[in-house]
Amino acid sequence: MDAAGVQAAVDYALAHEAPQPRDQGEPGVDRVGFGEPDLATLFNTEHNRQITWDHLLRQTSDWEGTLWGKPDWAGRPDRDPSAWTTRERPAPGTLFEYNDTRVNLLALVATGVWRKPLPEVLEERVMNPIGASPTWRWHGYENSWITLDGRSVQSVSGGGHWGGGMFINARDQARFGLFTLRRGRWGDEQLLADEWFDMATTPSSANGTYGFMNYFLNLPNAEGRKRYPSAPESAYAHIGSGTNMVYVDRENDLVVVARWIPGRDIDELLRLVIESIE
Repeated sequence: MDAAGVQAAVDYALAHEAPQPRDQGEPGVDRVGFGEPDLATLFNTEHNRQITWDHLLRQTSDWEGTLWGKPDWAGRPDRDPSAWTTRERPAPGTLFEYNDTRVNLLALVATGVWRKPLPEVLEERVMNPIGASPTWRWHGYENSWITLDGRSVQSVSGGGHWGGGMFINARDQARFGLFTLRRGRWGDEQLLADEWFDMATTPSSANGTYGFMNYFLNLPNAEGRKRYPSAPESAYAHIGSGTNMVYVDRENDLVVVARWIPGRDIDELLRLVIESIE
């Protein structure tokens, strides 16, 4: 089962906890050569040189280029093919787009900073400490291998759009939801900095209902509507294709895992669950 939303939420937590190559507010990302592709090439356009960690984490970078044979426009292609490579690009931070190519880019950059495969980091930092099973897997593509400090490492993908992604059972999803509900604390150990969750659940000016990847916030949109009307505004969800969802609700001390549920049915499910515990 592809649970892209859970993977994405962890991916960006890893980026935050990693040793930072630059101050977060400084344009650019780590350009230290560590195999192919060369990050200096991936960020050598006028537009891409302005991209920061925050832009990548919030899906507002509008990064331009091709990674693992997948051009940026292929993530969510415009209905007008003539616009795929000719449209004017807004400044990073001003346009939101959920784009798998750019998610893959962030995974690659984080791999370069950690200097080890992200699945190993995830296992050591999160999954083992929270008691997850050994059955989850996180894959990249056949061609997403790099040479990292003398060894061949697969750069994982941010979802199952073109294959790869994370495969995980519902119980492990629930444990991850409890991990974010407790703001990175598990038992007596703080696994992830508490302030991370303040940043992750703060929306950007480009999208008032989305925080860091993959936090879909239940805040009212521009029309005053919440994603889930039956749930409190403070709730959020980690969502992957399917729909596969980990709903997190601090107000009700609640985590709900729903797999392969039609999006139109989610609010009714949450209403029934919340009413049952009130």
